[in-house]
Amino acid sequence: MTEMDRVTVTRNDEKGRYELHVDNVLAGYTEFVIDSQGRLVFPHTVIDHAYRGRGLAGVVVERAMTDVAARGETVVPRCPVVRKYLREYDVPGLRIDWPKDFHEV
Repeated sequence: MTEMDRVTVTRNDEKGRYELHVDNVLAGYTEFVIDSQGRLVFPHTVIDHAYRGRGLAGVVVERAMTDVAARGETVVPRCPVVRKYLREYDVPGLRIDWPKDFHEV
C-alpha cells in the first residue's frame, strides 16, 4: 500500500475547508469562503511541515476541485496553489471565476 492509498480528502463545511488526512492524521487543507454570490473563494492551502514535499497540496486541490465541479459550484481561485493547479489541469465541469485583480505572472 502506498501513501496515496492512505490519503483521504473530505469537505468540512463547518470549518470551510477540504481536509487531507494521511492515515487519519490531518496533514493539510485548502480553505474556502462562500461569497455573497454563492461562489467558493479559495484563499489559502496549508500542508503540515511533516508532510511537505510529497505532492499533497496538489492532491487536496485536485480532489477539492473535482468535488466542487460535481456539486455544480463555482470557484474563485485566490490561493497560488489553486491558481497554479487550474492553469495546468482541466477539471471537467468546473466553473471558474478568475478574480478581476488576478494577473498572470
